[in-house]
Amino acid sequence: MSENPHGAPAQRYTAELAGQIETKWQDRWEELGTFHADNPTGSLAGPLASRDPYFILDMFPYPSGKGLHVGHPLGYIATDTLARFRRMLGDNVLYTMGYDAFGLPAEQYAVQTGQHPAVTTNQNIANMRRQLRRMGLSHDSRRSLATTDIQYVHWTQWIFLQIFNSWFDPAATAPDGSMGAARPIAELEEQLADGRVKTHDGRPWAELSKKERAAEVDSRRLAYVSEAPVNWCPGLGTVLANEEVTADGRSERGNYPVFQRKLRQWMMRITAYGKRLEDDLEAIDWPEKVRAMQRNWISRSEGATVRFDVPGVREAGASLSELEVYTTRPDTLFGATFMVVAPEHPILGGDANDEAALTLPEAWPEGTKAAWTGGAATPKAAVSAYRAQASAKSEAERTDDERAKTGVFTGLFGIDPVNGRRVPIFVADYVLWGYGTGAIMAVPAHDDRDWAFARAYDLDVVRTIGPADDPYGHDLEVCAYTGDGVAVDSANGEIDLNGLGKDEAKAAMIAWLTEKGLGYGTVTYRLRDWLFSRQRYWGEPFPIVWDEDGVAHALPEEMLPVELPEVSDYSPRTFDADDASSQPEAPLGRAEEWANVTLDLGDGPKRYRRETNTMPQWAGSCWYEMRYTDPTNTDRFAGEENLAYWMGPREGKASGGTDMYVGGVEHAVLHLLYARFWQKVLFDLGHVPDSEPYHTLFNQGYVQAYAYTDARGQYVPADEVEGDEAGGFTYRGEPVAREYGKMGKSLKNIVTPDEMYDAYGADVFRVYEMSMGPLDLSRPWETRAVVGSQRFLQRLWRNTVDEQTGEPTVSEEGADDGTRRLVARTITEVTEEYENLRINTALSKLIVLNNHLTGLETVPRGAIEPLILMLAPVAPHICEELWSRLGHPESLAREPFPVVEDASLLVEDTVTAIVQVNGKVKARVEVSPSISQDDLTAAALAEAPIVKALGGAEPLKVIVRAPKLVNVVVKK
Repeated sequence: MSENPHGAPAQRYTAELAGQIETKWQDRWEELGTFHADNPTGSLAGPLASRDPYFILDMFPYPSGKGLHVGHPLGYIATDTLARFRRMLGDNVLYTMGYDAFGLPAEQYAVQTGQHPAVTTNQNIANMRRQLRRMGLSHDSRRSLATTDIQYVHWTQWIFLQIFNSWFDPAATAPDGSMGAARPIAELEEQLADGRVKTHDGRPWAELSKKERAAEVDSRRLAYVSEAPVNWCPGLGTVLANEEVTADGRSERGNYPVFQRKLRQWMMRITAYGKRLEDDLEAIDWPEKVRAMQRNWISRSEGATVRFDVPGVREAGASLSELEVYTTRPDTLFGATFMVVAPEHPILGGDANDEAALTLPEAWPEGTKAAWTGGAATPKAAVSAYRAQASAKSEAERTDDERAKTGVFTGLFGIDPVNGRRVPIFVADYVLWGYGTGAIMAVPAHDDRDWAFARAYDLDVVRTIGPADDPYGHDLEVCAYTGDGVAVDSANGEIDLNGLGKDEAKAAMIAWLTEKGLGYGTVTYRLRDWLFSRQRYWGEPFPIVWDEDGVAHALPEEMLPVELPEVSDYSPRTFDADDASSQPEAPLGRAEEWANVTLDLGDGPKRYRRETNTMPQWAGSCWYEMRYTDPTNTDRFAGEENLAYWMGPREGKASGGTDMYVGGVEHAVLHLLYARFWQKVLFDLGHVPDSEPYHTLFNQGYVQAYAYTDARGQYVPADEVEGDEAGGFTYRGEPVAREYGKMGKSLKNIVTPDEMYDAYGADVFRVYEMSMGPLDLSRPWETRAVVGSQRFLQRLWRNTVDEQTGEPTVSEEGADDGTRRLVARTITEVTEEYENLRINTALSKLIVLNNHLTGLETVPRGAIEPLILMLAPVAPHICEELWSRLGHPESLAREPFPVVEDASLLVEDTVTAIVQVNGKVKARVEVSPSISQDDLTAAALAEAPIVKALGGAEPLKVIVRAPKLVNVVVKK
């Protein structure tokens, strides 16, 4: 630190001094527990719980080994600003940070190095905690957690068991009045026993064996095991959810190829909650774009399920004798000319590559067209080959609308229930098993995709709709007719749709199908059940064991938590990224002593095998906000009273949940949808006070950066590039090209918070990040621009203390009227800006006030102290220091936010507006300096001389220059 002429250290606000001040206050806050939030009950109970609660939540970060770059803290600084502001308003603020610590990167590092993922994860958490602490975030550190903490694992497993031990009863009423709710499995067993719920094959419950009863119950659980097509990624050694696969059919993480496999997997029955997940979006304060994304993902549609008989298929050994299809247009049923099933549909029988097991005809039926066969000698050969091709494609590839639709004939026919037409059944990969019924009826006359398929495979096109003014006017040889109109050629001896509009025809057809037992009205959702298991080591073990009959048993709560075993090899059984034939196998299967156990689950000691898959990373992030409310509770995942205090509904909130949730829009579907589902199940079972976890959501933008490439296309260090837009950019004298986008290590354009702390201090960094633009918009990082924020804080410092002595220089005399009015207006405006997270505009108003004070001969205490208090949420360290030097012994963290006590200070001075008629002054009127043009026009036209000059006529023109001039042009 430089010295003054007298030898004492100078007190200029430099990065060095800022660093000393900041670490001093961070240590003091931690020592005093300044940011602790009190609970109503339990080990964290305290007097602050008598205040209004305010729960602020950041989206759960993953502790990356790379640490933070300056883009990451944007949302964190904003939430910290809000947390500090709400404390100054008198609220009891819950604000902390935890870590979504199970994850694939740590496991991949373990595969490469042999180091346990826990070691890597804990090191990364420690580094991230250090970076966040140095930023001055006002977290309650007592509430911090990681999903890998054994107590947290315990309660994650406990929540899984609540879901596993529940079913969705469509006749039950949820606590908020919603129809359909999760109920305990015991109630399902009662209803199966007394016949209110029918068994799948219709046999009485009493006649079923123990194993058959278990199968009946398991098939209805909210957490269940299914043989289903999954996305298998050999390169990562695990299966992936659809949402983790890119549109190119590759893994989102690592960009490895993904293949389709049919595997036994744990699933969550999120589809049962489709209606409630969609309906309840209206009760939460979220950005409309996020709600729209969730609605589109859930995608509710109304139509009918229709049964097509498939003659002869039962005799061939198939498990089905009919096909159920879902259609949104049952009014077009008379026009169905072919059907399509997914390659995995059970009506085909057999496994993907087992031709002999297919329950299909041995030869092509008479009349089979050559285009239908795919060049194969038999239906079995055609379908087997097609299935093998489909299994190598990802779901994204199969459903790509730009790709030509292909298929082969199965040799089977369905019978259209409305006209008895034999409808050929094709297998095609664009139909997915798991969406709807895995089978569709095709009406090529009125669907573009079906029309294209029909033309390619020489299939009939039968009209059932036409324009109301000319029902037969559209030429179906040219294209399908997809518009609305009236039904045509749609009648049999029992139902006649001809002449009806779409809605009337749909209703009539659904009623007829239901009456005849041929179908029923159905509401479906695009939403699919959640794939909930991974073939990984580094995840939460399932609290499930399997008996020798293959029946799943939930472990009792006293056996929780189930901890991961120590293993010597973390790698998946296969790690050939391009091996499409490889099969998933969980690493935990190697831990034989851990996997094979003898347990007494109530009927004596027996041998069981543990579930060797682990839960996905999403599990821990589904409920962390609940644990924040009561992180030390060992008896419950969170105490009821504490949950109700922090997350229950209260006045001013249409739903319960956290008061503010801030994070990136990239989590708009997956995390938010999964967390809402878990919350609703726990709500139905009486464990939480509301059905929504997050009341208000705010999506922050991103900090982006310029990157530079040389003539070879290689990235060069951005901080070593010289030049500007006018003259171009160079690196070591050679020209480089500039591009704009995200920060990344590979792009050599990362700037870390540590660099900013060293060069400017944390407060300057915080002010710059918040002043870059509106919080919800992305913005470019420009290190050279940070100096503007530094100068602002340096002026504030000089306005308060002497740069040589560090002693206060403020005046105890009252401020002049102009300063008092500016302070009052700034208080009013900054309060509103903070409340709406418009932090950048709040800072611009504080800068105006600070600049005004800089121009005064002496700065009055009555002006500088409100400025310091208003700035404290954004730049807390320097403000704490200045507040202390001004003689206040206590921290300003809970000092009341400034308010305007003299309302007259908000009354603006007036200006004199001249009112002319045809350029001649006729009147003068006193108006506000901020008056609008419309208001000034109205005031001018109301003046008596102007009214007289107009004589009841309208002016030809009114020229307004608010607030000082109005010229009324009248006819001479």
